[in-house]
Amino acid sequence: MMNTKLSLSHTKILTFTARFNDTRTRSGLDRRSSVSPTLCSKPIYSGELKATKETAVTEMSNTKNASNIEDSFFSKLAINYLSKNLQDAAGMSSSSTKSTDYDRLVDTATRVARNFDTKQQHELVLSSLDRALPAEISSLIKVLFPPSKLSRELFALFTTISFAWLVGPSEVRETEVNGRKEKSVVFIEKCRFLEQSNCVGMCTHICKIPSQIFMKNSLGMPVYMEPDFNDLSCKMMFGREPPEIQDDPVMKQPCFEFCKSNKSYGVKH
Repeated sequence: MMNTKLSLSHTKILTFTARFNDTRTRSGLDRRSSVSPTLCSKPIYSGELKATKETAVTEMSNTKNASNIEDSFFSKLAINYLSKNLQDAAGMSSSSTKSTDYDRLVDTATRVARNFDTKQQHELVLSSLDRALPAEISSLIKVLFPPSKLSRELFALFTTISFAWLVGPSEVRETEVNGRKEKSVVFIEKCRFLEQSNCVGMCTHICKIPSQIFMKNSLGMPVYMEPDFNDLSCKMMFGREPPEIQDDPVMKQPCFEFCKSNKSYGVKH
């Protein structure tokens, strides 16, 4: 008799579960959105997939800080130092409502992008980099490490070790220069600055172009930075001369559909 009751109870539970699952499926509770977050897959560009805007914006807000980088004490010092130098160069206040050090850095860069044209942005970033690295030190580096296979490889290695706080994890990769193999390319898996700012224009004018100019003029090392706006990765090729700004393919790149600065910061390539 007891076994019969248990069997009936078990049957009722299974029936209820099946009905509950069927109800969830019909009501759409178990459905998964087919729209991937903009920063976790191929970004959506202006003019594409207009109908997905609200869904993608919602999902983007849920994936902020997707890289989940936990900054060390020294990383926070470097982030705040760069942010302060950029603020000083732009004559801006340090007030920000952002919660983390890196968010405040991106907020500073965003304010610069909104208030200055692209040429001024280059100049301000270069000024902040000059403040961060005194001329005496940059001149010494320029003398001690003239362009060569060794210096290119050292620059690449130093970048992966010292700048993870700014661009995220990276690795040195091998390339061929004048028929010889050398490890002088830095591959950034997913650029932290591009992911956080979600803006092609800020990547181009706050990071890429000023960095290329600074490395060449102040440190004597040509470098070409090649961001991939599909997966947010980037290659830094030390020893390679970048094209003229107007000829750089990045200047033809449209901004993301859901760029945080798109409406208030008109990106003109």
